[in-house]
Amino acid sequence: MTAAAPFVFKRTFMQKLWYALFRLIGWKAEYYDPGTNKYICVVWPHTSNLDFFIGFIFSRAYPLPNPNFFAKDSVFKSWLGPLARKVGGIPVIRDRSTNFVDQVAAEFHRRDKMMIAITPEGTRKLTEYWRSGFYYMALAAKIPLVLASMDYSKHLIVYGKTVMPTGDLDADLVLIREFYAGVVGRHIERQGEILSLIHISEPTRPY
Repeated sequence: MTAAAPFVFKRTFMQKLWYALFRLIGWKAEYYDPGTNKYICVVWPHTSNLDFFIGFIFSRAYPLPNPNFFAKDSVFKSWLGPLARKVGGIPVIRDRSTNFVDQVAAEFHRRDKMMIAITPEGTRKLTEYWRSGFYYMALAAKIPLVLASMDYSKHLIVYGKTVMPTGDLDADLVLIREFYAGVVGRHIERQGEILSLIHISEPTRPY
């Protein structure tokens, strides 16, 4: 996992406005440059709808790429298709005869720039396990996981520490757990532990 100093950059005029709003609502951040244009961002913990709004303001105040997202291919065959593609949408076929992880990996291989953000719990409710889809997507695509935390006890977002999946799930999870240690979500009663075994389930939904 990377351990570089926070990234220093010059904000654009619009980023300055978003940063002023970010500070006005009482939040601060440590941003680390992931050093790549292709990655999966793991956002944890996710216990409230408020996470999205704070995360969006943060993403406009710092040099984050606009995220891509996946949707059923039928959406892109409708009148919504051009708009969905314009805002970063990627069509996927979701049926029993196709492998979702392979489709995602193929898209990462095909593109020069691509980022998706996910919440590994797949829900805002308390869960016993993380879903493992994000890990196997990154492993198949040979791209890093970029970790992002939202700590409500400190009003602090930390973004950009990277973990390159090795295929040794337990060993990689040690690094992930180390990064998120002590982070407190908005609703602590909905925040489960990061267990030593990630439950293998359906691919995680985009954040």
